[in-house]
Amino acid sequence: MRPDQLLYPAPDGLFCPIGGFYVDPVRPVERALITHGHSDHARSGHAQVLATRQTLDIMRIRYGDGFSGSEQAVGFGEELTINGVRVRFHPAGHVLGSAQIAVEKDGLRIVVSGDYKRRPDPTCAAYVPVACDVFITEATFGLPVFHHPDPLDETAKLLASLRQFPERTHLIGAYALGKAQRVIRLLRDAGYDKPIYIHGALETLCGYYAGQGIVLGELLPATIESRDQSIFKGAVVVRPPSAFQDRWARRFHEPLPAFASGWMMVRQRAKQLGVELPLVISDHCDWPELTETIAELKPGEVWVTHGREEALVRWCELQGIPAKPLHLIGYEDEGD
Repeated sequence: MRPDQLLYPAPDGLFCPIGGFYVDPVRPVERALITHGHSDHARSGHAQVLATRQTLDIMRIRYGDGFSGSEQAVGFGEELTINGVRVRFHPAGHVLGSAQIAVEKDGLRIVVSGDYKRRPDPTCAAYVPVACDVFITEATFGLPVFHHPDPLDETAKLLASLRQFPERTHLIGAYALGKAQRVIRLLRDAGYDKPIYIHGALETLCGYYAGQGIVLGELLPATIESRDQSIFKGAVVVRPPSAFQDRWARRFHEPLPAFASGWMMVRQRAKQLGVELPLVISDHCDWPELTETIAELKPGEVWVTHGREEALVRWCELQGIPAKPLHLIGYEDEGD
């Protein structure tokens, strides 16, 4: 069997014609297998959704009870057979509940990585390498220029800024799912034990993480209408990127804008956003991690999805590994 007989890019997303299902489809379909809860991968309106329990819960939080016609929770390592196609979910290390999906038929195994990272992160299950014939990898940071620093060093930069500017409110931009909770946990693990204030858009997901056993410490709502504004002097406030430059952010005491993202390596992007303290903390692999993962897996082929596809395809070809870009549309960088 050729790999493209088992899985191929269709207009609605990666499609398995034998199994009759899509992986992370970009439009509503009859049966969808979802890698994780970010909105560019997990959309509402599917007739049936298969995902990890945590991803299903996150989809319900984000879209409401009617996010799909029906749902089925799949545990890590659990094997399902769908119309003769074997399917397994494996940890991807991206955010809570994130999974790689292995699709197998007649001895041919294709692994759809979704979004993944290799750095330690106590807020989600760690990435597990899965041997395969075809590895479908993201390439969000698929250029040799992207070498992300140690997140512990970036956290130390934030703590140093808090000591240097004890009167200023440090407003940290972080995506609501995954990044916000990781930044909070990095601060806690670095010894920061003061209350951390969070934007209302983060409260439900932070509460869910805490309910899943992820220790985030004392979190308080970042509302100032009914509070003495002086309590925010020297405080840490975590907010989503959408609240980065709105009037809400300007109400705090001498706000110091920070942003946690792998894209903060790009100085021009930080400057455009008005970021004073860029924190290069990514929930995706950088270039060395992408290439090291492929070298470790030794797949027969590599298919490259959303991101900087051509550079990684070229690297694979130079290593003697057949590779091709899939040119899938509809995937952004919400997770970073």
